[in-house]
Amino acid sequence: MQPMSHQMMGYDRAITMFSPDGRLLQVEYAKKTVKQGSTAMGIACKDGVVLITDKRIVDTLVVPESVEKIFAIDEHMAATASGIISDARILIERAQVKAQQHRVTFDSPIDTIVIVKDICNLKQICTQSGGLRPFGVSILVAGIDNDDPKLFQTDPTGIFFQYNATVIGEGETEIAEILHKEYKKEITVEDALKLGIKALAKVVDQNLTVERLDCVYIKSSDKVFTKVSKEKLSQILTEVKKKK
Repeated sequence: MQPMSHQMMGYDRAITMFSPDGRLLQVEYAKKTVKQGSTAMGIACKDGVVLITDKRIVDTLVVPESVEKIFAIDEHMAATASGIISDARILIERAQVKAQQHRVTFDSPIDTIVIVKDICNLKQICTQSGGLRPFGVSILVAGIDNDDPKLFQTDPTGIFFQYNATVIGEGETEIAEILHKEYKKEITVEDALKLGIKALAKVVDQNLTVERLDCVYIKSSDKVFTKVSKEKLSQILTEVKKKK
């Protein structure tokens, strides 16, 4: 007789229940949701930080400009996500409020790590409270702290790590390989945009279009959230496709 699976035994029915081998199955399911989400990438550069995402528009009737995948938390900080984007929006709106409260109270920009910890504290609470479900989303938070570019990745468990470059969502494994091979600490914002878009076009979709791309950078020099224009993206995409 085959042993019963953990699912059949009901260990995945409640977030507060550990399976016999020490796993929280609902949290693991949330991580799988992230892997199925559209690709989001972050790269810390010598002169700033870059976020690159694929909007993955599946319906031609959708207005591309209405699909938002990168959010400004403050002038010096941005976030993107993969997984359930509505979950991300709630967490990022909370982060925006915290950043503005800090600016009003202390007349200075909040540190990126403070925002990351606040997001992760709420995520962690949802892994040990009955009646709740984990946030089905990983968030990349990028910012400039005292001229120093910072990039963090959070996951549904509430854990976070700082990265030089990272990717979440569709094609995660293959794009991570490209980043491991081609990322250098001396990389500039300009080159990071080219690297990220090249990886997306190679792994996710060879017919990648400007409408599907959402890219933002924050430079250490001015600490201002800047969206990359369609013209610039079109230029980079043409350049990347020529080199194939």
